Amino acid sequence: MSTILDALFIGGLRPLPPEGQLSGIFKEATRAPAALGLQGLAGDRQGDPRYHGGPEKAVHHYPAGHYATLAKRWPQLDWAGPGTLGENLSSTGLDESTVHIGDIYRIGTALLQVSQPRTPCWKINHRLDVEGASLFVAEQGITGWYYRVLEPGLLAAGDAILLEERPNPELDLARYWRLTQAHRPDPEQLARIAAAPGLAPDKAARHRQRAEWLRQHGGI
Repeated sequence: MSTILDALFIGGLRPLPPEGQLSGIFKEATRAPAALGLQGLAGDRQGDPRYHGGPEKAVHHYPAGHYATLAKRWPQLDWAGPGTLGENLSSTGLDESTVHIGDIYRIGTALLQVSQPRTPCWKINHRLDVEGASLFVAEQGITGWYYRVLEPGLLAAGDAILLEERPNPELDLARYWRLTQAHRPDPEQLARIAAAPGLAPDKAARHRQRAEWLRQHGGI
């Protein structure tokens, strides 16, 4: 499986209307090769490191086709396109139904592993100036995903995105999202998800704890 990295985005901190909190959601496309380290792309910033960035969220990938879904729901969003929601990587041909937890991809000279989906937050509402956009993204499962960096390197728009390893062939991101967002999921399924190779450690711990709570309180 392979596709092409259509666009690469990097950004500093800017005020996010209407309150003006500093945010890294504003990105600019770059054609030059960018250095990717364990913490992310050189020159890329996140406004709140408690929830964004770090080794388990070093790079955010968002499918370009999701913007058409947003514009279909809200026609005034016809201006929104790749880079609008703060993603670093944009492509077609990959989405939550084809990408799996733990997938390992070679992009340029860097090696990246899918660690978790993005959890939509209020900043999406403010960036798009649409109340409810974040909830819609979550309900539709059009979240995009984060990578950890296994091997630092250089990557650029136009590079191939090459799948090198798939340790969890039954756990695509759409299935992961559906099961973990369920009101009372099957605790055994949740425990298996928690054990998936490549899943972010904090997510794995949370799913294990929830599975144990569900077992103790009657499962499903």
